[in-house]
Amino acid sequence: MKSYLWSRYREAKRASKELVPSIMSNMLNPDAIFSNNEMSLSDIEIYGFDYDYTLVFYSKHLHTLIFNAARDLLVNEHRYPAEIRKYDYDPNFAIRGLHYDVHRALLMKIDAFHYIQLGTVYRGLSVVPDEEVIAMYDGSHVPLEQMSDFYGKSSQGNTMKQFMDIFSLPEMTLLSCVNEHFLKNNIDYEPVHLYKDVKDSIRDVHIKGIMYRAIEADIEKYICYAEQTRAVLAKLADHGKKMFLITNSPSSFVDKGMKFIVGKDWRDLFDVVIVQADKPNFFNDKRRPFRKVNERGVLLWDKIHKLQKGQIYKQGNLYEFLKLTGWRGSKVLYFGDHIYSDLADLTLKHGWRTGAIIPELRSEIKIMNTESYIQTMTWLQTLTGLLEHMQVHRDSDSQMILEEWKKERKDMREMNRNFFNAQFGSLFRTDENPTYFLRRLSRFADIYMASLSCLLNYELDYTFYPRRTPLQHELPPWSDQLCTDGPELKSESVARNFGCSSFLVLTFGHLSF
Repeated sequence: MKSYLWSRYREAKRASKELVPSIMSNMLNPDAIFSNNEMSLSDIEIYGFDYDYTLVFYSKHLHTLIFNAARDLLVNEHRYPAEIRKYDYDPNFAIRGLHYDVHRALLMKIDAFHYIQLGTVYRGLSVVPDEEVIAMYDGSHVPLEQMSDFYGKSSQGNTMKQFMDIFSLPEMTLLSCVNEHFLKNNIDYEPVHLYKDVKDSIRDVHIKGIMYRAIEADIEKYICYAEQTRAVLAKLADHGKKMFLITNSPSSFVDKGMKFIVGKDWRDLFDVVIVQADKPNFFNDKRRPFRKVNERGVLLWDKIHKLQKGQIYKQGNLYEFLKLTGWRGSKVLYFGDHIYSDLADLTLKHGWRTGAIIPELRSEIKIMNTESYIQTMTWLQTLTGLLEHMQVHRDSDSQMILEEWKKERKDMREMNRNFFNAQFGSLFRTDENPTYFLRRLSRFADIYMASLSCLLNYELDYTFYPRRTPLQHELPPWSDQLCTDGPELKSESVARNFGCSSFLVLTFGHLSF
């Protein structure tokens, strides 16, 4: 039996290696637009946009600025130890979509089924051992009542906060650094207070204008100039599409940024511009009227009867917006980077089509196109199938071999995670399941892409068709060939019996983070 198992192992490994060239010949396109829901651009008459990380992208210096400013606010205004200033921002520590247990001060990655991915739970800057996590949560499942609320917040008894905003990366890192300082110095502290103080400090960097003033003072340092933003807007304008902007950022900040990336005439491209909208409240609160903002940034008291082109408006609400514009239903496509604040209410309550801007997508796809990643994933999937079928052999020698394979599989999973982020892995996948982030992305975004520039690759009558990904009961067994005594394995039979031709191996590859 030992000889038989290792023979099947060697044949499976050889067959998986033979698959790699065919997968490598069909690389994924990092500039593609991906579809969760069928949608034709020919039906879209009106295009709407968020500003930050949708129309404009920021350099790596911005998160360092936010981290440093919030850290200094903790020291100066909240009386935190001055020693926390020794911590610098690490852009490689956290990823978007993580959950934070406010009461236990733990940062972690959770999958679509509310299960914690073991090995990704951090207290401060140190990973928490799996057995400790399992003891704290009576397993690795987080009950629904403890999860974050609809908008990812920790409220009404929810103990988890989900960080969905790109701006939240420095917040997660700062939380972890201050936790680390307290733990290493045996300082007794209340985790709930720490969470609130860090949240307030990050908020103050925005609302006190610290971030806005810094960017406006050195716009070339912080904003990544991209002429493609103007090219996208110009393409839509040339085809007679109406466009609008709804952002939480202030008027002067948006004006200077848009002049830098689009040009002085940027307002001529938009039919409506709304600033300081306070999303997601903008989509739900029917009480707040619009206010005009004049050229000097002064708020006017006029009653708004019409939203005029070239004019900037503040606050307001979507219900008044719909009344004044008549822009309703599936003829509107709105783009944003925040799945909750930008997209959720629009698709659930108002029937707009939605597009998510996911900048991380481009870098992850480039990693997935590397030969090392493809080799690792192909063998990991093959080994998983081998384990599934050979587990029927219950004798002690066979079980020892299977334990070896399980250890190899565990090591490969860790290697796979490190391709993307050493602490938390991919934004989109846990070991085998979609992340909670991807679950929400799939629900609230009709299409998603790395940046708006991806639109330049498509005609405006293009229809996006989602791939038909098979359900578990629609797939054949992993591989009948792996547990037969027939001829040696062929790579084609491995692919076929994994429920896919080499083409579908590639198709599923983009899901196999």
